[in-house]
This record gives sequence, structure tokens and C-alpha cells, in this order.
Amino acid sequence: MSGCKTVSNEEILKQLDYCQRVKNILVERYPDGYKAFVHIYGCQQNVSDGERLKGLLSQMGYSFTDNVNEADLVLYDTCAVREHAEDRVIGNIGALKAHKRERPDCIIAVCGCMTQQPHVAEKLKKSYPFVNIVFGTHTQYKFAEYIYNNLIKRKRVYDIPDENLGIAEGIPAHRDSNIKGWLPVMYGCNNFCTYCVVPYVRGRERSRTPDEIIKEAKQMIACGIKDITLLGQNVNSYGKGCDFEMDFADLLREINSLEGDFVIRFMTSHPKDCTEKLLLAMSECEKVAKHLHLPFQSGSSRVLKQMNRYYDRQQYLKLVKKAKELIPDISLTSDVIVGFPGETREDFEQTVSLIKEVEFTSLFTFIYSPRKGTPAAVMPDPVTAEEKSKWFTELCKVQEEIAATRTKSYEGKVFKVLCEEYKDGVISGRTGTNVMIDFLADKKYLGSFVDVQVTKAKTWVLTGKLLDK
Repeated sequence: MSGCKTVSNEEILKQLDYCQRVKNILVERYPDGYKAFVHIYGCQQNVSDGERLKGLLSQMGYSFTDNVNEADLVLYDTCAVREHAEDRVIGNIGALKAHKRERPDCIIAVCGCMTQQPHVAEKLKKSYPFVNIVFGTHTQYKFAEYIYNNLIKRKRVYDIPDENLGIAEGIPAHRDSNIKGWLPVMYGCNNFCTYCVVPYVRGRERSRTPDEIIKEAKQMIACGIKDITLLGQNVNSYGKGCDFEMDFADLLREINSLEGDFVIRFMTSHPKDCTEKLLLAMSECEKVAKHLHLPFQSGSSRVLKQMNRYYDRQQYLKLVKKAKELIPDISLTSDVIVGFPGETREDFEQTVSLIKEVEFTSLFTFIYSPRKGTPAAVMPDPVTAEEKSKWFTELCKVQEEIAATRTKSYEGKVFKVLCEEYKDGVISGRTGTNVMIDFLADKKYLGSFVDVQVTKAKTWVLTGKLLDK
């Protein structure tokens, strides 16, 4: 069915063949090796996409550098969610003109959500002639083919189809970490929130088959990855429109049953599709982190209706109550927009009161940013930017106080923590409730689970001590 359409095996093999063709060309051009600089903007889904783009680059023989001045290829995978991010990307692309002048053979490629927008693609085509390759979100698996065509034909490549051609399985991933890993379970979104550009740039919902997801999860576990985050614009919609009978709660249980010592996280959940079945799976699966990211966006039912969110304030609070009943130690995080078009002071105060009632561990807070082509971009918006900024500051202060109180309650408690990063004798990791904790420990513990007792709580971060086993 359309919800689970995949790119053919023949097409994937063709793309891998292009990798070899590119490698044959570049080995002759750069006998001492050739490097790629890859910059990923935006969400975890982009990070996951970037791992597969880097996987293709590895197949082509590229090594990677963090210094753009060393690069023989520069790739920007872009984000379109907020205007500020878009402006920053455009500025960084403009700065590559000098690099292209110094290294005329350098291939410059731009892809992702920004380029899927027609007005951005046209701007890149007209105003940035030094950009060699521009492609969107639907054909990233063809990256090697684009590079090959640019090398052979010496022409700029633009490929931004409006429709997705299917999920591309079998593309190698170059993972940025051997401890944590991203595992996409679905792509796209069908919700069309009035402020959001994602359905327009990512397309409709498409779920990977359970077999492919389980296969990749096993590969990740075999490679030693201990923290697996399942990704989707709305993971709660997993399986809809497909010919297999498995929803997201079932998928969680399947991955939880795999052998190995690892933790499962996921994002993002939409409240309208968050079911009691999912909450039960979270409570009963010992490997699933007791953390739920559940964006509410606004505490005002009136604004939620304008946002096209499919739930109201009461429904959201009822869902939170059920989550806390089934998972008493659950950590809730969320997204919230301040200053949505037409939002009043009363609406804003309802958002603040919801935050106080739920007591979130942390929030991702944003001042509304209009996105071209979305319904909200043309809605009346009488509140000034200055007033919105004041609301934003007020909201952040409330959440900071809540977070400080919540983390304070962790003092003395013991958490199982995955040692994720090491610096100067200090290891950092996350509790099962997704709060960062730092503690003194030897580097040998990296990638291992240890028991850590919280000794001190700051607003957003904990300090602890490693417990002897």
C-alpha cells in the first residue's frame, strides 16, 4: 500500500553502483584522499538522514573533516521549521563562495527541508550559481547519482520532486556515535498543523515495515549501540495505511524483546494519537525510558483549534493524568509556541497554568515564526513582537522554577545511567527520565550502564557519584 511503498532493490543497487563509479573518478583526481564536510541543521530526523548521506559518501571513498576549508565536498542538510534557522543556512551557503573560489573543483551540495520549498530552491538556483547540487527530502538516496552526473556532465543538478518515491531501504549509515543511535520508523506527516511546514516538505506519512526496523535494531545492538531512539514526525501514527497489523505500541514491545542491554527512546508523539495501549507498553517494557515527549503547543483550547491540533486542553490534561497513573515516575517534556497569530493574554495565561499543572521536566519553547505557505502565515497577528518576547521570558521563568523543584527531588536517588560522553575525568549521561547527569568516573565506563546516585541538583543538570557494584 502507499503508506509503505519502498524503492526497488534494483534502484538501490543502481545507487550503490554510482557510489563505486564516483569513487573510481575521485581516486584518480585525489590520489592522496578526499574529504567531505557535512553540516546537519534541525531535528533528529535530519541527523538520521545525515547518517545515511554520510554512509553514501563513505561508500564513495570520502573521509570526513570538521574543517570546511579542507573539504573537497560540502553538504548542508537544511531545516525549514523556523525562519531564523533558514536565514542562518542561507548566510552560511553564501560564505561558501570564497571556498569555491579557492577550490573550484569542490562540490557544494544543499538538500533537506529548506530546498523542498519552491521559493528557496529558486533562490539557490538564481542567486547561488556556485552551488552544484540541490535536492529535496524525497530523493536523498540518489545522492551518489547526483555527484556522478555533476562530475561527468559538469552541470548543476537540481532534483526536487513534489512526491516521495518510496522508502529507501539498504542505504548504509555512517553513525556519528557508537553509543547512541537514531532509528527512523516512519517519515512524513498527515496532520497539517496550521503553523507547520513539515507536511509540505516531508510529504505524507510513510511507515517502514516491522521487519526492516527490527533488522536495523539488531544491527545497531550488535554494533554496541546502547541507546536507540525511534524517530518519526508522529510515531504514534506508525503503521497507519499499511498492510501489516502492527501499531507503535506493538513495535515498542517487539524491540523491547530483543536480546541485549540497551534503552529505547522515541519521539515525537502527537497527543491525538497517544493511546492507553502505548502508555501501558511504556510502563511494562523494562527497556523503554520512562520519558514521554508530548507537545501541547498551547494551553488554550481556542488556540489549539486555530492550530488544527485535533485535541483541546481538557483532553491533553486527561492524557497526562492517565500517563502519570500508569507510569508514576514518568518524565514529561513538551513543545510550546508563544505568540501564535491571534493569541491573547488570556490564552497565554492558560498556557502558563497548564505548565504549572503538568509540571514538565523541561520544555522546548519557541516564539511563533511564520512559515510561507502555511495557513497561519496569513492569519491576523495583532500582538507585537515586543509583547511576545515578554510572554516568552515570563513562561521560561515559570518553567525554570518548576524544573529546579523537580530536579531537587532527585537528590539522593539512584539511577541507571548510560555513560555517553567523557571529558576531563567527568562522564555525562542521562537518567531514565531524560535528565543529564555528570559524575566523576574513568573513561573505561564509556558505553556502559552504571548506577549513579544524585548528590546535587541544578535547574537542568544533575551531579552524582558513581556507585561501586
